[in-house]
Amino acid sequence: MSVVRYGVIGCGMMGREHIQNINLLPQGRVIAVFDPVTDLAQSAAELAGGAQVCTTLEDLLAVEGLDALVVVSPNDCHVPQLRQIAATRPLPVLCEKPLYTTPEDEVFLAELARSYPAPVWVAMEYRYMPPVALLRQEVAEVTGGISMLSIREHRFPFLPKVGAWNRFNARSGGTLVEKCCHFFDLMRLILRDEPVRVMASAGQAVNHKDETYDGRAPDIWDNGYVVLDFAGGARAMLELCMFAEGSRYQEEICALGPSGKIEALVPGPGRFWPAHLGEAPVPQVIVSPRVPKGPRVIEVPVEAELLAAGDHNGSTFYQHEGFNAVVRGEGAPEVTLADGMAAVRIGLAAQESARTGQAVLL
Repeated sequence: MSVVRYGVIGCGMMGREHIQNINLLPQGRVIAVFDPVTDLAQSAAELAGGAQVCTTLEDLLAVEGLDALVVVSPNDCHVPQLRQIAATRPLPVLCEKPLYTTPEDEVFLAELARSYPAPVWVAMEYRYMPPVALLRQEVAEVTGGISMLSIREHRFPFLPKVGAWNRFNARSGGTLVEKCCHFFDLMRLILRDEPVRVMASAGQAVNHKDETYDGRAPDIWDNGYVVLDFAGGARAMLELCMFAEGSRYQEEICALGPSGKIEALVPGPGRFWPAHLGEAPVPQVIVSPRVPKGPRVIEVPVEAELLAAGDHNGSTFYQHEGFNAVVRGEGAPEVTLADGMAAVRIGLAAQESARTGQAVLL
């Protein structure tokens, strides 16, 4: 096909980012959108250049000419909507993370992975951030084999969402699922291995303590540490702080081995960068061999057009390039249902470990 025609399910902030990046694809066009909030759907349709506004998911699935679907709804909606899509019109799907929120969903997803007749790609944008992609490319040679991997994210709090769904574990899956499945996916990808034990400590220290919604106080955590032991002997650690506005870099990834270390430094979204700190930094990769040559700093700038199209350092565009090619028959999904399930499974284990104070075996 010359142009992939998309239906977008969910028209909030991330839905708009997907539309903006599809707009940049020469072989992509959004032709239909659905969101239960009418104003969001109409605004997204305008952003897409005049897409059809559907009032239900059923209506969207009935639109003629659709080639692919993008699921960008709240976390606890993903599995019910995937069930409806599979039963009604099993088109190629790009589904936002986290793929699911409760262990009970795994049986359906495992069957979906086995029987769904079209490609399904789970949206793990962080894989495609240019500095992260460069680290992945160079990590084996620089480290001589990874022994330790750490990821630190210091960022701003959860943003407001319709219905405040991201303030509660029941709808989001919890912070270590909602936010951190990205990082657990990166750990598996970079180490090319699976974790066997998860230990976590996390809690709510600062954010959302003065908020109530229908008489309920948010129970979402805003900080934590997660340590993972991998089958091959490597260890990985995540450090998360969500009351760290103004940090020079939002993500810092560091891999170390017998030959040296490599780091990726990724700034947060430009629209949240504090103006009083001057210009936002350029993403960097730092290579530090053990032999005394000194570190080598590689700047990894991102095109201004891609930065303007979203909050993920251009990665949403690169992800859509790959998915668009798969829909047109070129290759297979790079982030499978199995990958999406693995990332959530680790996040749920981390939530359980932090809740109980016990290590969780996978």
